[in-house]
Amino acid sequence: MGRWRGKIAGACALGSLAFAMTGCGAQEHQNDPRPQPPTRVSVSITEDAITVIPDRIAVGPEPTQQIPQNAHAGQPPVRSNAPLDVVFVTANLTDDASRLEVRGPETDVSSEPLIANGAVTLQTALPAGIYRISAEDIPSAEPARLAVGPYRSSSENDVLLP
Repeated sequence: MGRWRGKIAGACALGSLAFAMTGCGAQEHQNDPRPQPPTRVSVSITEDAITVIPDRIAVGPEPTQQIPQNAHAGQPPVRSNAPLDVVFVTANLTDDASRLEVRGPETDVSSEPLIANGAVTLQTALPAGIYRISAEDIPSAEPARLAVGPYRSSSENDVLLP
């Protein structure tokens, strides 16, 4: 019986070693590119008009996305048809409360209530297309236009990102 125990223990040790060895070695896999940080768009609402800066985004590398230490490093493009993450930073410069509305292809979103002389942010994902930016309760404000292109860039060269 003792003889069989030694053989069984040896076979188990050999099996464990063989099992551990199968996990070793190089594996080849392509890393997915890091996503682009959200693009910021400033919106100001007055009694007469809505101003959107910039009015075109994702049409090429965006210089404002680079942190200063990486200003000379290129932004590798991401080959994706994914929507672009956009953060609208909105200032209501009127005496009327409202909501920011973003309407375009496959998208119809509204912000939280935007108090008079206040600010609000709205984060959403926008596919490529032309969007109409308006204020829900300020009909005298001329709506603005925002163009979103198909370009997406990786943030792999941007260190110090959260």
